[in-house]
Amino acid sequence: MAYMWRMSVAAPLDSDPDAPLRDRLADTMAEEAAFDGWGRIALSAAGRQLGLPPGEAERLFPGGPLQILGHLSERSDRRTVEEMENADVAALKIRDRIKLAVRTRLERHAGDREAVRRAIALLSLPFNALLAARLLYRTVDALWYAAGDTSTDFSFYTKRATLAGVYSSTLLYWLNDRTPGSEATWAFLDRRIDDVMRLERVKSQVRSWTDLRRGMAPRR
Repeated sequence: MAYMWRMSVAAPLDSDPDAPLRDRLADTMAEEAAFDGWGRIALSAAGRQLGLPPGEAERLFPGGPLQILGHLSERSDRRTVEEMENADVAALKIRDRIKLAVRTRLERHAGDREAVRRAIALLSLPFNALLAARLLYRTVDALWYAAGDTSTDFSFYTKRATLAGVYSSTLLYWLNDRTPGSEATWAFLDRRIDDVMRLERVKSQVRSWTDLRRGMAPRR
């Protein structure tokens, strides 16, 4: 069982004296990336904009732009969880919690659309596939965690695999959405979640029918 998200939130977040400067550099890099892409040119421009001495940006992020992408993604995951924990979501159905978590992650923490578009293009390259998969898994794990998921059986993985598809398709839809308040995106998200819930009901009915055919008690 993977507990990457749960282990990471337990780690102290204030033990790094460079954390504030690292956040500022990452945010400035994201602004530059909307024009120059996620490369060394944008990183150097971000360092100059902050007045950093030569080599300081590389010291803060020795892994370069890809490390900055990871930093921003994981920070957004953490902030989404914090916002969900501060919101009154206990009375919501699980589907509504997931919908709110996905919307919070995109609406408040996705960043500039063009910077996100360029980040996806970079992560889509074959040699970045492992990083892209790791970041996506961490995000959907955080979203389920924020929604209050406590599963420890095989559904732990199936829930995350399903949400990965919902989140990814919603993110791509959001990139091209120009409706006021991204209302078309949230309607698309509703439809995707409805599709998943409908599929889960069908699967449950098939399992019950199969169990009955075998002379077994229906699964709960």
